[in-house]
Amino acid sequence: MKRTAAAFAAIFLFVAPDAFADTIKVVSSGGFAAAYKELIPEFEKRTGNKVISEWGPSMGTTKDAVPQRLARHEDIDVLIMVGYALDKLIADKAVIADTRMPLAQSGIGIVIKEGAPAPDVSTPEALKKALLAAKSVAYSDSASGVYIEKEMFDKLGVKAEMANKAKMIPAVPVGSVVASGEYEIGFQQVSELKPIKGIKLIGQVPGDLQKITVFSAGVVEGSQHVAAARALIDFLADPANASTIRDSGMEPLGKASAK
Repeated sequence: MKRTAAAFAAIFLFVAPDAFADTIKVVSSGGFAAAYKELIPEFEKRTGNKVISEWGPSMGTTKDAVPQRLARHEDIDVLIMVGYALDKLIADKAVIADTRMPLAQSGIGIVIKEGAPAPDVSTPEALKKALLAAKSVAYSDSASGVYIEKEMFDKLGVKAEMANKAKMIPAVPVGSVVASGEYEIGFQQVSELKPIKGIKLIGQVPGDLQKITVFSAGVVEGSQHVAAARALIDFLADPANASTIRDSGMEPLGKASAK
């Protein structure tokens, strides 16, 4: 009898890590993607949990945008997205309020095709001249692009001139359409531009024109894996991961900002 009990205990110990592991589905915006991709394998290794990762903008009407996914009632556990857009989802009771965690912030970068002559973008006046001289301009369909379209062009006094040559790019990284030569100048979060080959980062939006975007994480209401989802968010915010976040072109926030 004792031998049988011991055998069952041994079997239990052997299967326990897998038997109780969770599968967590995460939808992240591109802004935090580079750091996230570096960090997730370590989280899976430490916890035994499996993470399914998908990508989509924090706002907008494209198929993969977070609001559209939630409207389709996709089974999602964790969202990583623009902070103010996450706050709206919390207000709408779509995300659990006390799970909100700011992870990082990023400025808007400016890129050209690798090998192309680099215009001066170091001051607002220089950036204005570069935009007026450019044949085409691209910007993202998320927070940075909304700001550029609705505010920055106005501040520079070039809104009318940009109407026919500047375009919001849905669903794909802005860097990719600049690398292909389709657009001459591109704007997007620095962290989203850094991984793209074939482009050159010539600077960031200068001075008071810059718009810093905060990326935060939260657990979706109705998640069946709340404890594991919280653990994932805590891991991403861990101070030990601050250097990975910085290397991706972002500045760590929350717990990670302590290191």
